[in-house]
Amino acid sequence: MSEFLKGQGALGQRVNYPDPVCGVKGSTVTLPCSFTPRESVDDDPGVLIEVVRVAWCTDDFCQLTAKSVYDSESQNNDPRYRYLGDKKGDCTLQISDLQEEDDTTLRFRVVANDPRATFTGRSGVRVTVVDGAQMEIRSSRDDGEFKRGEVTLSCSAGSCTIHQLEVTWFRDGSALSESGPALHLSYLTAKDSGNYTCGLKRNNRSLSAPYSLHAEADEAEAAEEEGTKVFDPLLAVRLLLFTLHTVLIVIVMAIIIKRTCVRKKANMTVQSQN
Repeated sequence: MSEFLKGQGALGQRVNYPDPVCGVKGSTVTLPCSFTPRESVDDDPGVLIEVVRVAWCTDDFCQLTAKSVYDSESQNNDPRYRYLGDKKGDCTLQISDLQEEDDTTLRFRVVANDPRATFTGRSGVRVTVVDGAQMEIRSSRDDGEFKRGEVTLSCSAGSCTIHQLEVTWFRDGSALSESGPALHLSYLTAKDSGNYTCGLKRNNRSLSAPYSLHAEADEAEAAEEEGTKVFDPLLAVRLLLFTLHTVLIVIVMAIIIKRTCVRKKANMTVQSQN
């Protein structure tokens, strides 16, 4: 979206705003923005234009009033608003810890060393803030019954598609190592089955409703599982036989040792009598 100022002496000045931005309360959003200032004024080409001040505001004309959320000349800017741009052509603004008052339209203003080159991008960018309680999980596939293949689960909030967020994913209440708005399961196995939830890493109250995913075991998994069932009783029998064999060896050794001791004692008795 661009704002072209077509008034006298303002031809060519413009601000390129992003499409409307939607973010979850407490999160961080970045508003990519660029602007084109004038290099000179038509009726006085000898005056070189220099941008001396930039600001972001919530009022229509952005006249650098108390409604300014960022002002390059101010020492009291709210640290939630971080200007990532410059005074040459980049007007990108980052807003952290989104609050309800950020649900508004923001406009960018350029102040030049000549009033004739000072302007505001009137169209602005609309920022919508939603509550984290509206978070939900959407799947790249229609239902939660899968035999094989892959699936991507996306964490969203109402009408907002979440970007730039640190998201924590859970399966059956246990946190997963993956983070970010999308969870990609490239090769589904039965172990992936469970109830998935997502939430903002820094907002414990933003947990989504559970999304139930059931991945059926494929032939290899089924065979392995069946093999395990067959193997378990065989293992028990082997352990029993091994135990009996060990006990038998111990008994035989005890008998041999006992007989040896009896013979030695008998020999010693005979020798003493002689």
